[in-house]
Amino acid sequence: MSIRIRWTRQQLLVAFNLYCQMPFGKLHSRNPEIIKYAKLINRTPSALAMKLTNIASLDPVITSTGRTGLKSVSATDKEMWNEMHEDWGKFAIESDQAMKSVSAEIRFDEKPSSDEPVDYAGSNKTIQSKARIGQGFFRKVVLSAYNNRCCITGLALPRLLVASHIIPWRADAENRLNPRNGLALSVLHDKAFDIGIITIDKDMTVKVSQKNSIIGDSFYNKAILSFDGKPISLPEKFQPNTDFLVYHRKNIFEHWEK
Repeated sequence: MSIRIRWTRQQLLVAFNLYCQMPFGKLHSRNPEIIKYAKLINRTPSALAMKLTNIASLDPVITSTGRTGLKSVSATDKEMWNEMHEDWGKFAIESDQAMKSVSAEIRFDEKPSSDEPVDYAGSNKTIQSKARIGQGFFRKVVLSAYNNRCCITGLALPRLLVASHIIPWRADAENRLNPRNGLALSVLHDKAFDIGIITIDKDMTVKVSQKNSIIGDSFYNKAILSFDGKPISLPEKFQPNTDFLVYHRKNIFEHWEK
């Protein structure tokens, strides 16, 4: 009879980190990333793939589509799932450290994302480093959730994409790194979203402010106004939180009054 070896916290952090970045359809033992990290954490690809599908069974967005994952989820899996959702900032830092500790390769781009400028004046190097890691984590997870495509236009050039915060970075420290507070947008539509020219309505369609309808600019009409009423592409997981979208519509979107 084989003895089941308990997963260490470091191994779980690596598994959860990978889950945040991989589509459900790639959670299999033939995936090169799973093969690579399975070796690094001294697990078989099958064991790591099984752990990832166990994690998927905890994800209500996945299970709501009829995909249930595996049923052998452990108490420690549930604990880390709750821990991750309760404090995305802490999880981002700790899982990043776990990834680096098993591999010399830097997993995330540690440059601050362009989503929201951060003032590091007076901050020490530790705080700066954590902020960079957190922003890199947020960008990676949000863009991968949307398959590296703008959810409004479908643009698929990562260098022109932003992991845009629904509730701005400055307005909600608790949800700064929560991927459900993110949308994958082109740099143009990120700016339009940030200043309230566009928002996402409760039916997950684009809503364009009528304040700018008198501009008569053909580029604006084609690049912005033409998407009014069009549905956004929703991610397979980490779908935008409806309460965050309500905040954006109420506090940021430019409502037009005659």
